[in-house]
Formats: sequence, structure tokens, C-alpha cells
Amino acid sequence: VKASAYALTKQPTVNAVIDGNDTVYRDFVDISVAVATPKGLVVPVLRNVESMNYADIEKGIAALGAKAKNNQLAVEDMDGGTFTISNGGVFGSLFGTPIINPPQSAILGMHGVFERPVVRNGQVTIRPMMYIALTYDHRLVDGREAVTFLRTIKNAVEDPRVMLMDL
Repeated sequence: VKASAYALTKQPTVNAVIDGNDTVYRDFVDISVAVATPKGLVVPVLRNVESMNYADIEKGIAALGAKAKNNQLAVEDMDGGTFTISNGGVFGSLFGTPIINPPQSAILGMHGVFERPVVRNGQVTIRPMMYIALTYDHRLVDGREAVTFLRTIKNAVEDPRVMLMDL
């Protein structure tokens, strides 16, 4: 979530929305986090994530998850997200295509972490890998921006100093 918020500030088009004939760029990052409940999937919103630290994000997600599981979410808790993260990996998903939550312009799908063969320093080795998928509205986001966004997340997850020091 922190890496996504960081990437959204670096690629503001992914955090934008079409409003009529206008493109609205937001100066805040409100991330909708998909939560499975006994009654189905809900997407409460973690607000102003761009200004939160790791601990605040974890506490916020835990609080929204508890509200969701206890059927205590209000409409206001699920309204106004600028971007959605869905984690099918908790159910063992290898790969999939998430569906955009309108009027948002993109959604990130995270999948399970599985051991896969990769090449490191010219040698094949087994490493844990997670596939991520970005579905985006091509009216706003082009392939270059989408790939740059995903690479920003990858770099921030692999080396958090990238976002902590804004490298």
C-alpha cells in the first residue's frame, strides 16, 4: 500500500479521474482496499495514504478490516477512493485481471507469492515471486505510464529506501 501510494504520487495520471470532458488530477491518495467478508467483497477506503507511515497504514487497514468483518462499514467508509488494491494472493491466486472500480482510472491486483526460477548474476536460482497486474483506463493512462507505475512499485518494494529517501 505504501509503495502504491508512492507510485501514485510519481505517476499522477494513474490517480486521476475523468469528470465529463475534464481530467481531474488529485493531490491526495485515497486507496480502496478490497476486503473479503462472509457477505462478499467490500472496498473500504484508507484516506490520505500519501502522508501515512507504515505503522499508520497497517493500523488503518486493520481497523477497516475489523469494521468490514463485523458488518460495521458505513457508505462513507467505501466512498471516494482514488485507486484500488485487490489481493487475490491471500486465496492462492497465481494471476488474474482485476476490474476497475469506476470512476477510478486503475486497480492493482496482487497475487500469491510462489517460488519460481529466476536468473540472478547469470545463475538460475529459486526465489519467491509475486505477480502484480494493473488494469487501467486507456483514456487516461497509456502503457508507458502504467509500466512506469508498476516498476516504481517493484523498486520501492525491493528497496524501500527508494521511497523513504525519494530516490
